[in-house]
Amino acid sequence: MFGKKKATPKIDQEQLELIKKAQKRITQKKRLYAHFVTFLIGAVFLLAFNLVLKFGATVTVLGLDWSVIAVIVWLFFLIYHFASVFILNKFLDKAWENKQLEKLVALQKERVEKLRTQLEKEDIHIAESQLLNKSLKKTIPNLTLIVAVGEANEIGKNNDLIWHLRDDLKRFKALTSGHCIIMGRKTFESFPKPLPNRTHIVISRQKNYEVPEGVITVNSLEEAFSKIPASETQPFIIGGGEIYKQALPFVEKLEITKVHANFDADTFFPELNLSEWKETNNTFHTTDDNHKHEFSFVTYERL
Repeated sequence: MFGKKKATPKIDQEQLELIKKAQKRITQKKRLYAHFVTFLIGAVFLLAFNLVLKFGATVTVLGLDWSVIAVIVWLFFLIYHFASVFILNKFLDKAWENKQLEKLVALQKERVEKLRTQLEKEDIHIAESQLLNKSLKKTIPNLTLIVAVGEANEIGKNNDLIWHLRDDLKRFKALTSGHCIIMGRKTFESFPKPLPNRTHIVISRQKNYEVPEGVITVNSLEEAFSKIPASETQPFIIGGGEIYKQALPFVEKLEITKVHANFDADTFFPELNLSEWKETNNTFHTTDDNHKHEFSFVTYERL
């Protein structure tokens, strides 16, 4: 009774893209031809206006009449328009854009993959470091860092102290005597001889580093911790700057002599995050015949 509905012809996506591209090219060429015709008419008009009717005859640019300069500039834009339509659009078409996009996406994927690999390695390293820190803290009770610093965290210069405070030296001796002291090679070499009544553990990257009898040498801070005698109740970190920096995360107590002055130095103590520490003692010492600078004995304990 009813006739069959005629099928509506369909154009696939590829044909549609070709039609759109053809329409775009026709529009571009029409604009170029209009530009060319306008240029010819406009150039004749400008030259006639200037050279025949003598309008602005005295106006020149680089020795040329202004109309000639105007025509040259206009010609430049016409050439650019021509190149854009017949050269750039021919070689830098949609296929070229897609190819460049694919290259950029591939490059970006490669960079993302490198970043992911790097982050995974860093995560593993951080996790291992955290586990090591927790493990070492359990095995090193009451690890104490002792140091004297200036107002700008100066420690020393040319591997030597930059002040002489008799009471500070007495305090260092009183606190560390009978205990294990851990230090870097340069700190150890700043002593005329090993300090009496103390177990010395010296960290050095040098293999077969020669030391007097009784002095223990190791190659890393972790190895130094493993050499602390089981009977030790309060081992001390005594320097220098790099050893302080490495040991700070493991330390439970700080014995700091704060010298209230600024000094020329080449070695510095790392900046403390005071939110992690509680000040439990602060004793001020004024200047006198034996002490050129004011200073304070400050004790911090980790929160």
